[in-house]
Amino acid sequence: MLITDYIFSHTQLPKTAIQNTINLLNDACTVPFISRYRKEATGNLDEVQIGDIVKYKEQFEALEKRKAAILKALEEQDVLTPELQQKIESTQDATALEDLYLPYKKSRKTKAEKARQLGLEPLAKIIMSQNARDVESVAFRYVKGEVNSAEDALEGARHIIAEWINERTDIRNNIRYQLERFAIISTKVVKTKEHEEDAQKFKDYFGWEESLNRIPSHRLLAILRAEGEGFIRVKIEIDDDRALNKIEQRLIKSNNDCAEQIELAIKDAYKRLLLPSLSNEALQNAKQKADASAITVFAKNLKQLLLGSPLGEKRILAIDPGFRTGCKLVCLDAQGQLKHNETIYPHPPKNDSTGAIKKISSLTEAYKIEAIAIGNGTASRETEALVRKIRFKNDIQVFVVSEAGASIYSASKIARDEFPNYDVTVRGAVSIGRRLQDPLAELVKIEAKSIGVGQYQHDVDQTKLKNELDTVVEHCVNAVGVNLNTASKSLLSYVSGIGPKLAENIVAYRDTHGAFASRTDLKNVPRLGGKAFEQGSAFLRIKDAKNPLDDSAVHPESYHIVKTIAKNEGKTVDALIGNSQVLQSINLKQYASDKVGLPTLQDIVKELEKPGLDIREQAKVFSFNQNIKTITDVQPGQLLPGIVNNVTNFGAFVDIGIKESGLIHISNLSDGFVSDVNEHISLHQQVIVKVLEVDLPRKRIQLKLHK
Repeated sequence: MLITDYIFSHTQLPKTAIQNTINLLNDACTVPFISRYRKEATGNLDEVQIGDIVKYKEQFEALEKRKAAILKALEEQDVLTPELQQKIESTQDATALEDLYLPYKKSRKTKAEKARQLGLEPLAKIIMSQNARDVESVAFRYVKGEVNSAEDALEGARHIIAEWINERTDIRNNIRYQLERFAIISTKVVKTKEHEEDAQKFKDYFGWEESLNRIPSHRLLAILRAEGEGFIRVKIEIDDDRALNKIEQRLIKSNNDCAEQIELAIKDAYKRLLLPSLSNEALQNAKQKADASAITVFAKNLKQLLLGSPLGEKRILAIDPGFRTGCKLVCLDAQGQLKHNETIYPHPPKNDSTGAIKKISSLTEAYKIEAIAIGNGTASRETEALVRKIRFKNDIQVFVVSEAGASIYSASKIARDEFPNYDVTVRGAVSIGRRLQDPLAELVKIEAKSIGVGQYQHDVDQTKLKNELDTVVEHCVNAVGVNLNTASKSLLSYVSGIGPKLAENIVAYRDTHGAFASRTDLKNVPRLGGKAFEQGSAFLRIKDAKNPLDDSAVHPESYHIVKTIAKNEGKTVDALIGNSQVLQSINLKQYASDKVGLPTLQDIVKELEKPGLDIREQAKVFSFNQNIKTITDVQPGQLLPGIVNNVTNFGAFVDIGIKESGLIHISNLSDGFVSDVNEHISLHQQVIVKVLEVDLPRKRIQLKLHK
């Protein structure tokens, strides 16, 4: 099977589009570049469809690589027949491929291998033929050396037969089918750990039983975490009698002594080889599906978080609140540069609220502050209440900002390089302020999984998680675009075709030569060649550039098209930009060619209408209910404002202004059936919720989305 056929079988996308996309990927083109600037080649595929092509391309290549390794191993063993080679080369399933290889794997010394060395394979073949009338007398012929009795000989022969049964693809697939359809996952608490404090969070799973193919991803991951921490034991079970009966129907064709021996071998093969191996495989498959589901949830949340509403280039006073250690204040200019920092102590034990109010007031005037950002951690509500008491001379907006991952950033090498002369508390406060200005630019500095939006992110396949989250970050960065003259190395590294090393070179060049005047100047950056310029230049913006197209998503390769359009319309490029009346009247077909079709031309016109338009919404001020300070203030029936701070497959968690977040279970998102949480609610959405239940001992709050 060709790679295009393989990808087509999984995606049903047009084969021409698949092949053209593969060619572009092989030519070192990135997904954001292909989806945005090569629409004619791909048939206008979007990033998700191109991402699927990438995924199945990698799967196909990994499968072909494994086939080559297996064929080489079989050749070295001198057991490769034309028939076996044909089967291996034609299979398109990794599990089927491993089943074909199973009989030839060089494994540790098995019971079957030892029996073969004792010369018992002929006896096993006689039994499997089911023609011998007196098996015991036949077995006596093999009593010699280490084989001391007929029973020893029969036992050895059964070990060989058990191995043959284990290697039968049809038998393995039948048990796989039963595991897929009927398997039950059950748990049992480890008695010695049942009453440990850490075990109580898994109490619901101390005696759990559920169909493996129906268990929700979050529950399976929770159970596996509990098993990993040693609190429970997990077992996968099917109806043993039915499974054994299915095998017997395939193998036993007589009613004699041979049949009895085969029946014993079947039970041994099933209990010792087949069930342990295939039940573990079934659990791993379920884990992979749970991982994929959890990673998808995390990716959706991360995308929403990264594309959170920016306040923009405003002067910010950021506060990292605290009690005993005080509240760290930093003043940032509109570009996020640190201008001042100090600490105030408005809360216990010092209680210097008067001094704190005076200091905040004086700093807002001295640095012409336009907005205040308050971290949502310890002492956040108390600090917000304090700030809202202040009568500022100017209109200053107050925002509560998520601190998730700020401590990770403040202790990182990136933060140390940015602020080598300041401690972690100052760096953390700066991060809070910058998140208000531009969440995307700041959050890319933090390892994505440390931001903590999702479910069981530390339990899933970490390589797959990282790859998926890196893809999300790359998508968000390129969808928004990057200011070439202010972007950090971290942000630049996610730009299409750039990467960490070129990002470092760009910043170094900028530091040495000053701000970039045009996109063309990028070609002067060391090691930034033609391919990197092609892939990345259109995602980089230059504010107030001499060529206004340098602050747009129009690719430099299409500048000549814009100039031609402007000339034909009797306008300059400057006059054409933003002129919707003229742009909408253009007959684009006259500018189409073999290389540039209508999709690209339509994108160009759309961009010219609103060049550099930020796809994100503007940040909005939000206020919690000031009467709700602790969980004891929360009562059933209350309607409370909140902000969604996490979305999972089973519901959404909402910050209502106290330490404990409330849960809107999926069943309480709507009066009707809900299949996808994300269709009803999104991360950082401002909502009104109704309190259904407050469990004070467990510190849990059940909510309902109020329409």
